[in-house]
Amino acid sequence: MQIRTDLAMESRDCAEELSGVTSHTYRHDGIEEIQVVIESEEAARALNKPRGRYITLCHPAILHAEARERRALAKAIADTLGQLLPPFGDLMVVGLGNRHMTADALGSRVVESLLVTRHMMDVTEAELRTRLRGVCAAAPGVLGVTGMETAEMVQGIVERVRPAAVIAIDALAARESGRICTTVQVTDTGIQPGSGVGNHRLGLTKETLGVPVIAVGVPMVVYAAVIARDALSMLLSDVGLPQEEHAQAMDALIAKVVQNGLGDLVVTPREVDELVGRVARILADGLNMALQPRLTEEEIQWLSHDSP
Repeated sequence: MQIRTDLAMESRDCAEELSGVTSHTYRHDGIEEIQVVIESEEAARALNKPRGRYITLCHPAILHAEARERRALAKAIADTLGQLLPPFGDLMVVGLGNRHMTADALGSRVVESLLVTRHMMDVTEAELRTRLRGVCAAAPGVLGVTGMETAEMVQGIVERVRPAAVIAIDALAARESGRICTTVQVTDTGIQPGSGVGNHRLGLTKETLGVPVIAVGVPMVVYAAVIARDALSMLLSDVGLPQEEHAQAMDALIAKVVQNGLGDLVVTPREVDELVGRVARILADGLNMALQPRLTEEEIQWLSHDSP
């Protein structure tokens, strides 16, 4: 059975010895940072991921952590984005997904808490204006609601606004349920809207938009077929049967019960409403710090009319 995941680090872990991929792991402030670079086309095909750089930040207890730890993750997100953002020019943030489906609403929730400044450049005092970077944002919705491909709408905005880069925010699918709302992936390869809910659309990439696209994603769902396979593997292990000899039988059973009957069913925690809100806040804080490095946190809060 094919492993379904949007995380490059999980794809790498599931693959056997593979050339053309480098990986390094760092730990700081309670955060595990995993950098995966897919260098060759052969590795890209094997992992089903575009060539490029993938930086994953993990904090298993972040949703129950103190404010200091949440700020550390936001700062780590800001530092990671700072490595990938062009030094000059306006930036555009795109919140992808369906705002009416909680597990797919991460992008629009982040945009709601983002400090947008492009419209302020001509009306703010001179001293502050010299420290602001122009930022605009959009949450274009999904094809089933608008009748238009997300990429089509973003292409039109990019042609008009001409940003130096686009940052796309979207929900992802993970291989392990423990990754939900505890892992942030940042990549310079762009993104495939809807991948987190199994609905692949035209991609937002440098090739489709004409400007660099940085993708920021957080796993919000796992595939039910993967959970079923893990459960069957544990059962075989408990009764002392070799998994390798029964792999085909397991995959056939899962295909019959889950995939053929229910399609690409995805699963998310029942408290996803609360989880999405917390993660969106952390992402927005990290984005605001990365996009406005010359402003203090107090100034960002004041300009965005946010409470401390």
